[in-house]
Amino acid sequence: MNARSTLLMPLAAFAPLALQAQEQGAAAPPALLDLQSGLMVWTLVVFVALLLILKFFAFGPITAAVRSREQALEDAIAAAKKDRDDAAKLLEEHRRQIESARGEAQRFIAEGRATAEAMRGEMLEQTRVQQQELLERARRDIENEKVKAIDELRREAVDLAIAGASKVIERNLDDQGNRALVESYLATIGTKR
Repeated sequence: MNARSTLLMPLAAFAPLALQAQEQGAAAPPALLDLQSGLMVWTLVVFVALLLILKFFAFGPITAAVRSREQALEDAIAAAKKDRDDAAKLLEEHRRQIESARGEAQRFIAEGRATAEAMRGEMLEQTRVQQQELLERARRDIENEKVKAIDELRREAVDLAIAGASKVIERNLDDQGNRALVESYLATIGTKR
């Protein structure tokens, strides 16, 4: 039995009632609040038939559709909660990584500063050492030059003394012997001071 024939059966039952109502209607109009037992029975039969038809053919698919929609909404809500929880975890992980990176950057900066300070101190120390070495070398060079200048001055004084003495004596003196004699004399003069 198909749905169309099921719907037409209760309507066919109403046809005689409709004819009877037309015949009575011609005689006197029915009152609105009058109870008509035949009409009540047929209304109840039609209601029960319609309820059974809807139960077998409409309510099942409608409730299945509502249940599937309800399940889809529950699944969507659960997926959204899971996604929100995952996003919160990911956000927390990113925050930890950012804090870790900041700490590491601060550590690198501190290490860089410490290394720079150490290098600066080392370079200052090296500069001081080099400066001391240059001063010592300059002092030695000055002392050496002073000694050389004094020796050169002594030689020239000896040469001048010999030249003056040879002019005075007017004779040819032995340069080596005279030089040794004058140098020994000048050496004794330097120690007497």
